[in-house]
Amino acid sequence: MRKFFIKKLVEEASKNKKIVLIVGDLGFGVVEPFKIKFPNRFFNVGVAEQNMAGLAAGLAAKGFHVFIYSIANFPTFRCAEQIRNDIDYHNLPVTVVSVGSGLGYGNLGYSHHAIQDYALMRSFPNTLIASPSNNQELDSSLNFLFKNSKPSYLRLDKSLELNIQKKIKSINPGKWIFYKNKINKKLILSTGSVYKECEKLSEKYKNYDWASIPLWGMKYKDQQLKNIKKYKEVITVENHLQDGGFGSWISETLTRKKNNINTKITSKFLNESVIGKVGSEQFLNSKYGIKY
Repeated sequence: MRKFFIKKLVEEASKNKKIVLIVGDLGFGVVEPFKIKFPNRFFNVGVAEQNMAGLAAGLAAKGFHVFIYSIANFPTFRCAEQIRNDIDYHNLPVTVVSVGSGLGYGNLGYSHHAIQDYALMRSFPNTLIASPSNNQELDSSLNFLFKNSKPSYLRLDKSLELNIQKKIKSINPGKWIFYKNKINKKLILSTGSVYKECEKLSEKYKNYDWASIPLWGMKYKDQQLKNIKKYKEVITVENHLQDGGFGSWISETLTRKKNNINTKITSKFLNESVIGKVGSEQFLNSKYGIKY
């Protein structure tokens, strides 16, 4: 996803001179196409993520759409106060790009595990979360972000470069992308880089529909009720801890307003026992990941 993102960003920056990319002394081997083509719109701030977010807010206030790019928790938890006060509060067009969703950097330990980022970023009311599951969802998500620049969080997989045959022409916040839709009464509903896991679940639960929500956030809960009430059971899937995650977000939609919806929500998520464990993404997911 990283290379697809940079390729797409370069294409858009060729048309839009207000696109800026800021990195925190990483991304080497990925970000060079942007750096070479737009040296005056590329900044490496060093290992100073809080300054990175503050600089992005200042540029955004002057009319730029700024992308800040770093690994896992560094552009999120490391500069949460700046995102909260400088970016989200002022509703500025800054896209926080996090690489290494879930356990993508599992071999570097807990400091690099992106397993609580949904909980943080969805607590900011103006921030839109973009968590695509494949390159086609990423392409459509970026098209929306380019046209509707606002505080946003783009969550990318570290190594996944998954292309699917399904064409996704357009996408809006809260919209469901169906990968299997037979109008059953049960549903697998996911967000983020769990496409392959959902494929396996779909093989096991053959009478379940399957959909993904790539764009979501605090402001888009209520509109989920229309789709959820069609189902007797919804299984949510995410590579994140349970608390504050995507499944929690879906469950909250049923409690925000008085309704007569009796949909059963069950969730598949990362086991919290992964905290403190070190290993490859494959190894950690096999022990603490989504169970089938």
